[in-house]
Amino acid sequence: MKIDKALEAIEALGDNHVATSANTPLRDDAFTLSDAEKIELIKKDVHHIMETLGLDLTDDSLQGTPQRVAKMFVKEIFSGLNPDNKPTASTFNNTYQYGEMLVEKNITVYSTCEHHLLPIVGRAHVAYISNGTVVGLSKMNRIVDYYAKRPQVQERMTMQVVQDLQEILGTQDVACVIDAKHLCVNSRGIRDIESSTVTSEFGGKFKDPAVRKEFLNYIQLDTQF
Repeated sequence: MKIDKALEAIEALGDNHVATSANTPLRDDAFTLSDAEKIELIKKDVHHIMETLGLDLTDDSLQGTPQRVAKMFVKEIFSGLNPDNKPTASTFNNTYQYGEMLVEKNITVYSTCEHHLLPIVGRAHVAYISNGTVVGLSKMNRIVDYYAKRPQVQERMTMQVVQDLQEILGTQDVACVIDAKHLCVNSRGIRDIESSTVTSEFGGKFKDPAVRKEFLNYIQLDTQF
């Protein structure tokens, strides 16, 4: 009975998309194995899953799937787990004295829900106000992509993007809004294909209602070309 209740609690945690930490939960030995070793082990696990499901892995279409999935996990969709893949973000002096808000909007988000390992797809909007330091525009996209490429909870991802940029820029004046669809909601469970999830994190000056409103107005501008 206790085991049943524990399993129910774990299932409820996943269905309600509850995060247990603002940091991605990683073991201390997370990077003991090389990427090649991880791929080989995951390949065997995927083979076992597919075999258990009754699939014929001698079929030409399926026999390469375990290798492809394992490589995809390690090198692509979960590559953001490895700190070696963190993008370098050089900063520069704000020599032109631009003192207004800088907004990078409609950054593509491709992530994976950590509860069901199904895709999270959407857009991120990131802004900061320089206190003397600026960062290359593409680095904002790369930072979003880095934190997206791991098993995620959207709330945590939003916080991680802001915290990383705050550290890089040396300012608390950073904000992020993410609007995304979760396939664990759209394709299973309630199967609501229309809903999306919006999360936000506002630091420093962005906690001021007027500054926050300015940011939200910017991301609603029609800038399609």
